[in-house]
Amino acid sequence: MRKNPETENGNSQEVAKVQSDVGRRELLKLTGIGVAAAGVGSLFNISRVEAQDMSDRWDKVFPKSAKVDHQKVTFKNRYGITLAGDLYLPKDRSKGRLAALAVGGPFGAVKEQSSGLYAQTMAERGFVTLAFDGSFTGESGGEPRNVASPDINTEDFSAAVDFLGLHSSVDREQIGIIGICGWGGMALNAVAVDKRVKAVVASTMYDMTRVMSKGYNDSATAQQRTQTLEQLSRQRWQDAEKGTPAYQPPYNALKGGEPQFLVDYHDYYSTPRGYHPRAVNSGNSLDADYTAVVHEHANHDIHQGDFASAQSC
Repeated sequence: MRKNPETENGNSQEVAKVQSDVGRRELLKLTGIGVAAAGVGSLFNISRVEAQDMSDRWDKVFPKSAKVDHQKVTFKNRYGITLAGDLYLPKDRSKGRLAALAVGGPFGAVKEQSSGLYAQTMAERGFVTLAFDGSFTGESGGEPRNVASPDINTEDFSAAVDFLGLHSSVDREQIGIIGICGWGGMALNAVAVDKRVKAVVASTMYDMTRVMSKGYNDSATAQQRTQTLEQLSRQRWQDAEKGTPAYQPPYNALKGGEPQFLVDYHDYYSTPRGYHPRAVNSGNSLDADYTAVVHEHANHDIHQGDFASAQSC
């Protein structure tokens, strides 16, 4: 059985304390049960799972395609952070250099989930594709873990373009990017300043600034926002005294009555269908052996519904 990451790292008492914090519950309410809380990154307490040696096995939540070649790669962004990616290339590369796509997102997800599925599918259609873990996430570097930094994550996309443009199979004048969910905003940021990018897709993007300010569907009042900011500001004193940040409790656990998009989100990321232990957005709600999960998904076909649901944020 998979161990709880907080317990493994000796943080169970801290997690219990945070779970009882009324202010934290108000923050979760403000940000839609924490789905968008990556924007306030210091609140996460999903410790980094050290990268396993997966060179000899498929570690994605979707089956490997026989139509593409795959390899794990690393590259650095201009902040000096090493990023980890999965490079997918069409089997047939006899027609010269190909158009390429860099794929990132959603928030808290890893390249073994929906971004990898997008990348592999587009490689089947003739593109060289790169699905990558953003800084501070998954197998990529950066400390503290599991935070969102708009400037650095925007740079991550440009660094992915650097990598693709230097690849011998890529036509550097035909590079595009796909940003899924919260990373759709990062994709648009990157395209606004990086004119090497010739096409962009923001899949199911939401207005993160508005969500952080007003909550999902503008559900948070100005008073609730002020209370949350007051609580977070006071928390900084405690964090400074301890030398480590406090984190929100695991989210993405359904209790009934949630909006349908949260049910769909849970259905993909917190069940064997899309769960991955390195992903923040998988939460801690799935108690299953990861190897069994991978084996299960490596032996069935991808249905159209699986690809569509991968867009959940």
